[in-house]
Amino acid sequence: MLLVPVACIDPYEVDIEEGEQLLTVEGIVTTQPGPHRIRLTKSDTYGSVFEGLIRPVTGATVIIRDDLGEVIFLEENAEERGAYYTPSGFSAVIGRSYSLQIQTQDGKVYTSLPEKVEDVPQIKDLSVATLRIPVEGETNDRSGIQVIAEIDDPVEENNFYLWQNGPSVYVLETRPDLYTPRPSDTNPSRDPQPKPCCITCFRSEDIGNQSVFIAQDDNFNGLTTQIPVAFIEDDGLRFVNTYRIDIRQIGISQEAYRFLKLVKQQVEISGSVFDPPPATIRGNMINLENPEEVILGYFIVGAEDTKRLYIDKNDLTFAQNVAIIPDDCREVEGAQLDPPADWNP
Repeated sequence: MLLVPVACIDPYEVDIEEGEQLLTVEGIVTTQPGPHRIRLTKSDTYGSVFEGLIRPVTGATVIIRDDLGEVIFLEENAEERGAYYTPSGFSAVIGRSYSLQIQTQDGKVYTSLPEKVEDVPQIKDLSVATLRIPVEGETNDRSGIQVIAEIDDPVEENNFYLWQNGPSVYVLETRPDLYTPRPSDTNPSRDPQPKPCCITCFRSEDIGNQSVFIAQDDNFNGLTTQIPVAFIEDDGLRFVNTYRIDIRQIGISQEAYRFLKLVKQQVEISGSVFDPPPATIRGNMINLENPEEVILGYFIVGAEDTKRLYIDKNDLTFAQNVAIIPDDCREVEGAQLDPPADWNP
């Protein structure tokens, strides 16, 4: 007799606690003229495509209060939900302290701990170096430009620095002579139909930061030093001709530096045994009625110095293959024919 074993498998259901929706506050106010942006969002649970979304917090009342009692009301942008802007003429004052206060539509009230505006030295000079980054499993390296700032650090006080990318503009070159329209009933041909214009435009973009660029002057207090402050990836378009970017140098508090250092450690986790364990990093915001509530993000205030840098294609020692856009350059988002009024390479 042939015995056939038969077994039943019962499904094992896992009951996972629903994740909290945490308020996230992102914003920097500096001594440069505004408007300055404060962005409010709510995190969500990790799961399907319908979950885990970052949701803007709309309809909140947002104000900035200084140590003299002056109050600045922020206005929500109609086209950018969850983004609240100061008046265009508002700027922080060195030596003053500022707090961010938020009241959401459901009546919850949040406030930041006071942040004092610390002075920051000027950027003495900016230089560039080409970086090549090997990619596992790929024959072509990633590459880009590392921006290096030279500063004279003051000897009198302990300084903490944050660098951010400002707006950028570059010369965009495309190939309208290769333009090929989409096939359709009225136009079944797949042959190129060259456009007479235009090859060269000026494209504006805000690329943000690839990493967190911060420093404290423990090792260079009172000295002239050079520090990497930005990385701009070569996408095959940016460095074909001339690229311009503004580098923002912001003097921040020691508490803000500690927060950003923890964030930097988390975002640069590589998967090795030496990585710090993932953790929720609390900022300087608190719920007045429930101090135990976890609030993400940090309200940063500081003095700012900005320096402009033009990068020529010949400054690169390695470049990516030129990306081809087979169309009129004016069809690319953020591009226009005329250069900015202050374009001066």
